[in-house]
Amino acid sequence: MRLFVAVYPPPAAVAHLTDRLAGLRIGAASAAGINVRLADPANLHVTLAFLGDVEADRLVDVESTLGLAAETSRAARVGAPRLRLGGGGRFGRGRFTVLWVDLLGDVEALHVLGRLIRMGLRRNRLPHDEKPFRPHLTIARPGDRIDPTDVEADRAALGGYEGPEWPATELVLVRSHPGPQPTYDRLAAWPL
Repeated sequence: MRLFVAVYPPPAAVAHLTDRLAGLRIGAASAAGINVRLADPANLHVTLAFLGDVEADRLVDVESTLGLAAETSRAARVGAPRLRLGGGGRFGRGRFTVLWVDLLGDVEALHVLGRLIRMGLRRNRLPHDEKPFRPHLTIARPGDRIDPTDVEADRAALGGYEGPEWPATELVLVRSHPGPQPTYDRLAAWPL
């Protein structure tokens, strides 16, 4: 099973962002039929840890690790972390270009949660990506299908974007099915 751990923004925050994206160059390109690979609003999430392929018999260990991380994080503060989508950036170049939106607010709580998750995964010898954690929400993978100056203009336009504030109320374990139209199955969740 291909797994990752995420926090999902609520529908109101996703709708606000989707409206903003429609006014960007990637939104216009998508409306014109160019495959800029806009993320499906139903799948927008902030990945806290990517596990990759995990054997089915280790699922109980993954769930136990995530439950403990969520409990420890919850005990360390009062209330769910308050976040908002805002700003933006890009990763990669050429055909590997990815456009993303940043997170604002109680981002340090996500960093703490991410560290707790990764420590638990490491302790239980479960696979996970060791890349530095950079909380963000991927919005498009335009690659080289539109001019790089258009991508840069959208990145700059996102610099002034601020969506509505929302509480990150749960940690979610997700199974992904990659492909041209990726799908995601929610396997378990824990309150934050």
